[in-house]
Amino acid sequence: MSDALTAINSVIWSDWLVYLCLGTGIYFSVRTRFLQLRHVKEMFRLLVGGEKSPDGVSSFQALAMSLSGRVGTGNVAGVATAIAFGGPGALFWMWTVAFLGASTSFIESTLGQMYKTRDSLSGEYRGGPAYYLSRALAHTKGAPFFKVYGYVFAAVTVLACGVLMPGVQANSLATAIDGAWTVPAWAVAVGTVIVLAFVIIGGVKRIAVVASVVVPFMAIAYILAALVIVILNASELPSTIALVFGSAFGLNSALGAVVGLAVMWGVKRGVYSNEAGQGTGPHSAAAAEVSHPAKQGLVQAFAVYVDTLFVCSATGFLIISTGAYRVFSGGTEDGEVLVEGGLLSATAVVGPQYVQAGFDSEFPGIGAAFIAITLFFFCLTTIIAYYYMAETNLRFLLGKTSAKIIPGIRTSIGRVMTVALQALILVAVAYGCVNTATDAWTMGDIGVGLMAWLNIIGILILQQPALKALRDYEAQKKQGLDPVFNPTPLNIKGATFWESYVPQRKKAEAKER
Repeated sequence: MSDALTAINSVIWSDWLVYLCLGTGIYFSVRTRFLQLRHVKEMFRLLVGGEKSPDGVSSFQALAMSLSGRVGTGNVAGVATAIAFGGPGALFWMWTVAFLGASTSFIESTLGQMYKTRDSLSGEYRGGPAYYLSRALAHTKGAPFFKVYGYVFAAVTVLACGVLMPGVQANSLATAIDGAWTVPAWAVAVGTVIVLAFVIIGGVKRIAVVASVVVPFMAIAYILAALVIVILNASELPSTIALVFGSAFGLNSALGAVVGLAVMWGVKRGVYSNEAGQGTGPHSAAAAEVSHPAKQGLVQAFAVYVDTLFVCSATGFLIISTGAYRVFSGGTEDGEVLVEGGLLSATAVVGPQYVQAGFDSEFPGIGAAFIAITLFFFCLTTIIAYYYMAETNLRFLLGKTSAKIIPGIRTSIGRVMTVALQALILVAVAYGCVNTATDAWTMGDIGVGLMAWLNIIGILILQQPALKALRDYEAQKKQGLDPVFNPTPLNIKGATFWESYVPQRKKAEAKER
């Protein structure tokens, strides 16, 4: 099975996907006139603002839901693997894909908000790539193709988020907990499944509540703790920065053999971590209550910064400045050790143990436990976000049949399939806890790669509505208005939700009540 997974992964994550991720980021940065720089202040303003209704969540909650999917084991174990197999220079390429990917995230998240719909069962907002792929060009001759395209993406997302990707989070969690308290993997599996079952059965609103409380706290706590370690090793900071840039551009002779791998692993783990272009962010973006799709596009672009430039950077500097790293040739632990920081034990395994060793170097006996607790929150909220995305795409696949009642059990098809999905993801989590780390990561990479291929090609085709929305938003801001989206004068077809949605009317009705 391992050989088959590796073969599939090597095809999906070929150099072409790396070029596609970087090239798309450059292209959208130019087309949006580098909005990731121009609108940073606006991103902050929108983060704490935005509407909220019984059908949708606030901009902050949507950001928290998005971060709960982006901030996970990729920010800890993922950074460690990128450095181990791509050298310290991989961190630079993670920054690069984050900066460029912010524009990509804006495009996909704006489209997600623009083509959202209201769920027939719960009444909550749903959206994502499957929705905009099938709706944006529904008025053209290409409608049949894009309808199928949308269904293919939805099916792949259910597979990726419901089966392939949760195992990575669960495996890293089990590894970290075992390293801290010697708890067997099966026990971690049981405990994690129980906690997850409680949360995911509570519905999307509970997911938003849990994420909005946990995600900011865990991210800030982790960044501050890592910052303390880096400050305590401040004398190593200049050499750390030099090593990152030297390794990224082949200036370090010892790491010359992994220059190409630095790009590959930096982009690979960067996309895995911040998810820009993968198509996951638009799902949470669609759940937000806003008056203009571009608002949520900007908020989600900021999420990419938080994930990589803050959290991943904290991990990277922690590992390198403390010397808790070991770089292998050939992209595997079986390869030759090219260079190492000198802190790791001979038996240290690539992943959370790198970060645990870094913390233990300054706070002996505390590092392993702290990382285990951090990963518990990171991994738990990420799996919850995966479930939400899988459920959203399941509802898309079912369509109107979701509300049909099954004779004999008096339950809708949608409810039955939702319960089946809940059971499936819980099984995937349990299996991930006891699976090997190599297979777990390979399965996760396959899921990420499949979604990225389908979504990036899709948003390159459908970019015009998002670019029109950006220009419309900027024009209204120049007039001193709080932008309100109306697709009709912009000649944007298929955004049926917005054609009948009038925020001012909803506010007036709320005041009358």
